[in-house]
Amino acid sequence: MKAEPVTDDLTDRLRAATRAASTGVFWHAPRSPAEVLAALATAAAELGITEWDVYGDGGAVTRLEDEVAGLLGTDAAVFVPSGILAQQAALRVWCDRRGSRRVALPDLSHLLRHEADGPRLLHGLEVEHLTTGREVATAAHLAKVPGRLGAALVELPLRDAGCLLPTLEELRGLSTAAGQRGVPLHLDAARLWEAQPSYDVPLAELAGLADSLYVSFYKGLGALPGAAVAGAADVVEEVRLWRKRMGGTLQRMTPQALSALVALRDRLPHLAEELAWARTFAAALAERGLRPHPSPPHTSVFEVYADRPADEVNERLLALVESTGVAVGPPWRAGDMPGTAVCEVSCYSQVLEHDPARVADWFAAVAAPVG
Repeated sequence: MKAEPVTDDLTDRLRAATRAASTGVFWHAPRSPAEVLAALATAAAELGITEWDVYGDGGAVTRLEDEVAGLLGTDAAVFVPSGILAQQAALRVWCDRRGSRRVALPDLSHLLRHEADGPRLLHGLEVEHLTTGREVATAAHLAKVPGRLGAALVELPLRDAGCLLPTLEELRGLSTAAGQRGVPLHLDAARLWEAQPSYDVPLAELAGLADSLYVSFYKGLGALPGAAVAGAADVVEEVRLWRKRMGGTLQRMTPQALSALVALRDRLPHLAEELAWARTFAAALAERGLRPHPSPPHTSVFEVYADRPADEVNERLLALVESTGVAVGPPWRAGDMPGTAVCEVSCYSQVLEHDPARVADWFAAVAAPVG
């Protein structure tokens, strides 16, 4: 039996009300282009960025690449304008080196669900499912994939499963198993910055478990769009070549790189605080009859489930946003079971301005089960 669809008109009205709200709870506070660009101009002076990069060479881009490599403890890093390009380039490098187009990755991976079949159409990658459904990858999963592999990819955290993380022991075990088998391990670590507080070990220790990894700057860090691939110097140079081949070496990338530098300076120190807020909020939701997943959250992004139809929840949420002037939360969508609803919350910078119990009360008002 199919879950009931959420009315598009209702979702549109809710999004319009959210945009018109005077303040919000989740994600980052919206800023106008003028505000963002003015802040970047100030940051350029503060950081001593006086020259533009030229096709990704020099200026803020080289500064950022050096800083990311230092944070992650890798030989090198390369700035890439999008995560999709970054990941496909990294996997292409490994597959060419290994002489195999077969890549093992979760069936819920971003590469399979959100990239319009790009890995296969552009690079001829052949997919083997490392995991199926809502489970994290372990050494046991890798052992079940037979034959020669060009690479194995693990999404850290697995976003479409509620931002699930393997334990540190599971991740170490997978790293060891991949190394023993000679399979390059690549981390889709877009949210590594948000995952690190959960592990409570240095970023470099996590990065050291992989042969290469990709990180994003616009999600938890709230910078302009951009990403980086980090790893051994020769691997990074090949990714840099594929960046050019795939049209990603833009003539100027200074604004995005500068924004990332500012985010690493200003946002990185607060991510542990945001995870703590998310866990307090999740506990308060559970007390009010809602179901956080995972519980407790592994990162500052997690799912919330309710035993109410999504349209009903969104009608109540729309009324609450309009009456309070607060963008309380994102639209809900139909859950897997009839009569249920789910939403994803990103407990980023704005949440620290709110009492998690008060926000949980708002969620309960629109989504808690009857009786």
